[in-house]
Amino acid sequence: MASITDAGILIAQGQHQGADLQCFLRPDKANRHGLITGATGTGKTITLQSLAEGFSSLGVPVFMADVKGDLTGISQKGVLGEKLGKLIAERALPTPEFAAFPTTLWDVFGEQGHPVRATVSDLGPLLLARMLNLNETQAGVLQLVFKIADDDGLMLLDMKDLRAMCQHVGEHASEFTTEYGNISAASIGAIQRGLMQIESQGGDQFFGEPMLNIADFMQTDSDGRGVVNILAADKLMNAPRLYATFLLWMLSELFETLPEVGDLDQPKLVFFFDEAHLLFAGAPKVLVERIELVVRLVRSKGVGVFFVTQNPLDIPDTVLAQLGNRVQHALRAFTPRDQKAVKSAADTMRGNPALDIATAITELAVGEALVSLLDEKGRPGVTERVYVLPPASQIGPIGPVQRKALLDNSIVAGVYEKAVDRASAYETLKGHVQSRLAQESAPAPLGNSGGQNGSTTPGQPPAPPERGILDGLGDLLGGGARRTRASVGEQLIKSAASSIGREVGRQIIRGVLGGIFGNSRR
Repeated sequence: MASITDAGILIAQGQHQGADLQCFLRPDKANRHGLITGATGTGKTITLQSLAEGFSSLGVPVFMADVKGDLTGISQKGVLGEKLGKLIAERALPTPEFAAFPTTLWDVFGEQGHPVRATVSDLGPLLLARMLNLNETQAGVLQLVFKIADDDGLMLLDMKDLRAMCQHVGEHASEFTTEYGNISAASIGAIQRGLMQIESQGGDQFFGEPMLNIADFMQTDSDGRGVVNILAADKLMNAPRLYATFLLWMLSELFETLPEVGDLDQPKLVFFFDEAHLLFAGAPKVLVERIELVVRLVRSKGVGVFFVTQNPLDIPDTVLAQLGNRVQHALRAFTPRDQKAVKSAADTMRGNPALDIATAITELAVGEALVSLLDEKGRPGVTERVYVLPPASQIGPIGPVQRKALLDNSIVAGVYEKAVDRASAYETLKGHVQSRLAQESAPAPLGNSGGQNGSTTPGQPPAPPERGILDGLGDLLGGGARRTRASVGEQLIKSAASSIGREVGRQIIRGVLGGIFGNSRR
């Protein structure tokens, strides 16, 4: 376990030329954020677990996503197995004081932890457009849908609310064009298809109420240790955009909810963002700018953010510049991109005259890392090659019985399990449609219906007589049926048709038409 001393959290140690090296993460610099990188299988999960134990021991709550299902072991006391004992002896590391740490389990799908929900309105059009992978035009239409819902006082709480609102806007697009701008049916269709895709992946379970209260992530136990909040993300990783959007929403919620506190002796919460490359892959510029803003300013809210990814090139330079604490595990230089990543990682860490950082990155063993942490003045420390301390809790996942015990004894047990479906946009719009259909299907009042055999109801004007072909021809020759006075052509044709009979009248009509259009048969 990472030991707690006056210098901070001891997370790694080693030796160089017979001298002991120790790397301490200062709690008052933890809100300057950090980066943990390394190839698969190099020890990032152990580093995460050791850091989480250190923060919990300080009384700092932690949130981290469990992508592989390995982190839940932090809730159980560790044991000294043969493999761990051999590794500790080889590396001259101290034997951990084995202990379990207070843990709360969460799951967007409500299967492996307490359900986590947010309302559609709270997520907002920007993050939702990212989740649905919309282009700029489609994202603009989605913003109009939100705007129209706000103006009409319609609450967007869950997925069916948004689907109903999109359908309503699409069906009445012409009515909204003047005030809100053009709303294309193609964009509405793209949004609806995106919603269907997210729904098929189970993402609709994330939207609704009761919405997560961020304060529930910031709890301590009776011993003053910070609660470790673990989000089951193994299934969530099947919908990577949902995963990235969810974590970014949480980070934004912390930023918008927590008050300004400046620099504290230790953070109020530490947020580990695993598989961080999913957050930036294909993200539009406006979203990357928002992430940069949140990361830069959330420090003053007392929140530390640690990005965890395989390759440092996955993080944009504007965000990478905000990450002062670095733990670099091994990278493999098998491809040109890998070689570029090694060089980039080496160049962004503070140099050590006694260490070739670029070469060391490719030589690190599992559990070994290059570490550079901020000192008391906020300066990056000299990069050291050290071993990460093993955790004091169980390494590996817990079983179903242990998981059930954690859920039953959780401080939020029973708070989020039952979904609440309030009347919102879907119910309101459905009520409008049913009311309209009822009015259309209702029988007309007797005073407005005609009598039998063509008779009219007293007080009702007689129906206009039916117009035949002769009337139409009269319109053509005389300038239209709207004239109140018959034209000379109309009088002549009607008179002829009446005097010589229907058959002769047809011949005259055909002759007149042929003369007009120039195609009479001779």
